[in-house]
Amino acid sequence: MAKKVLLITGDAAESLEVLYPYQRLREEGYDVHVAGPSRKKLNFVVHDFVDGYDTFTEKPGYTWPADFAFVEVRPENYVALVLPGGRAPEYLRNNPVVQRIVRHFFTAEKPVAQICHGPLVSAAAGVLNGRRTAAYPAIAPDVRAAGATWVDGEAVVDGTLVSARGWVDHPAWMREFVQVLRAKAPA
Repeated sequence: MAKKVLLITGDAAESLEVLYPYQRLREEGYDVHVAGPSRKKLNFVVHDFVDGYDTFTEKPGYTWPADFAFVEVRPENYVALVLPGGRAPEYLRNNPVVQRIVRHFFTAEKPVAQICHGPLVSAAAGVLNGRRTAAYPAIAPDVRAAGATWVDGEAVVDGTLVSARGWVDHPAWMREFVQVLRAKAPA
């Protein structure tokens, strides 16, 4: 039986930041489960950069079914966690069940991949203090407020935590995460 990886997300997650790790980890032989606030079709978005805008733009993206609701997740059944970005982390971070799940992975020193706004979730779970993490530059103050060091890098490895700034960092981010995952929990 394939080892399982949990991907926590919700509506307004960045399409690429959900689907790239989902497909890459399946390619490695892991069974990837998507958990959302409820078992429903999740609506993702696409972020892009347009000349003249002070920030990124957002358009409707792909939809994807959540395999499980957060309350159904048993984190002990998973070898790793993925926290994609987009706007979903802005509201998921307030969910006490999500915070409990995230704390499980950090406490058990299981591999965690986070990207873009994903660190908002781990910050709210209280697990970033003393760590180094990449994140979307606009949330660097949030990372620092959580007691972590923000790093402007495409693949920052801090123990079992692997982080990146955004979807442009996917190749380096997943390359490093897969190495950590293979070492801790081979498929």
